[in-house]
Amino acid sequence: MNLSPAWIEAIPAIARILIIFGLVLLAMRHKWSLGNAFAGGTVALGLVFGMGPWAIVRSAGAALVQPKTISLSVVIALILVLSHTLEESGQMARLLDSFKGLIRRPKINLVIFPALIGLLPMPGGAIFSAPMVKNLGVSHRLSPSQLSYINYWFRHIWEYWWPLYPGILLTTTLANVDLWRLVSVTVPLTLVAIFIGYRPLKGAIAAAEGAGQRRSMGPFLKELAPIGAVIVLSFIFGLLFSRMLPAHFEAIAKELGLILALVLAIVWVWQVNAMAWRERWAIIKSPALVKMVYMITAILLFKAILEQSRAVDQVSQEMLRWHIPLVPIAILLPLLVGTVSGITIAFVGTTFPILISLIQGFGQEPLLLPYLMLALAAGFVGVLVSPLHLCLLVSNEYFKTTLIPIYRLMRTPLIALLTSALIYFYVLRYLWG
Repeated sequence: MNLSPAWIEAIPAIARILIIFGLVLLAMRHKWSLGNAFAGGTVALGLVFGMGPWAIVRSAGAALVQPKTISLSVVIALILVLSHTLEESGQMARLLDSFKGLIRRPKINLVIFPALIGLLPMPGGAIFSAPMVKNLGVSHRLSPSQLSYINYWFRHIWEYWWPLYPGILLTTTLANVDLWRLVSVTVPLTLVAIFIGYRPLKGAIAAAEGAGQRRSMGPFLKELAPIGAVIVLSFIFGLLFSRMLPAHFEAIAKELGLILALVLAIVWVWQVNAMAWRERWAIIKSPALVKMVYMITAILLFKAILEQSRAVDQVSQEMLRWHIPLVPIAILLPLLVGTVSGITIAFVGTTFPILISLIQGFGQEPLLLPYLMLALAAGFVGVLVSPLHLCLLVSNEYFKTTLIPIYRLMRTPLIALLTSALIYFYVLRYLWG
């Protein structure tokens, strides 16, 4: 039963969706947390698409107890626990220190520290690599804006595919695709980001580095082991659980494998670093952890109401009727939400359900992965330019620079990245079509 007034029903579904997006983004601009903004948007979405209050509550409750919702929330919580554990135990600092001296090429040394920090998704993580970048950059006489650009750009080269990033995990959940199939398609974006990331620095970095004794690789690999173990063990456990667990658990077998791998890695780091129970408990009950889980849950509820209210179906039917091309939609929707929100899971959670429905409506299911790759690239371009992106703010604050010089340095790489993603998409469409 549709409870919306007739004048609301007369508004095209795509316009109603955009109004809800606008309300969510407006709430964020007024300092609402992402969790609260999406919770409010969930209620508003249900109401404008004809759901009564009780229907919204019932649908939200059903979504909360879905195995996918629970498993994804647990995975993201454990990833944050691992990140904070490595930070608080001092192991991340030892990891970065153990790398010094392993490689003599200045280009690699300048970018490796933000890249290593980028292996773990921690809010504002660019601040941890900033001191190392500054220390190495002094000998090359790089400007503050160049140093901030290096620290910011190379901190985010992995986010297109690295399995520990919530945006990638959420994409696999929404699209119901295998994690490693998605990874195989999106990995080239990281290679492009690395290559084009050097372009604004051409000629600015010295050709040689000072002499010094080469250090052993052993300590570096030892400190890196927990991160590597998570990736390897999650793959192994995921395969085992897929074959051993009952059929109704098969849909979350890979998530269960990642959960077990993360728990083992966390306990390992706790034990190796002899962390007291008081320190462990402080990490587990961290307000930042609770806030992140709440945000993920709110985004998944938003996605559930999108489906239950038939908003996605109505938008898909309108776009099919109006013959709106799918490629511009796959670029513009994630790009817009990524720019305004400054966070990957925000554009994934709000725009991907619509995009996935459109892909199915256009009969393009065989090209689902190429479209997801293109949407991830476009959305992340938006995230990188967003003035709300915490890493951009803390990096600029540390190096005492402003947004405009960073935007000038990022302009060419971002255009090249989006262009490369579009060309790559058409190559995949030709090969898979």
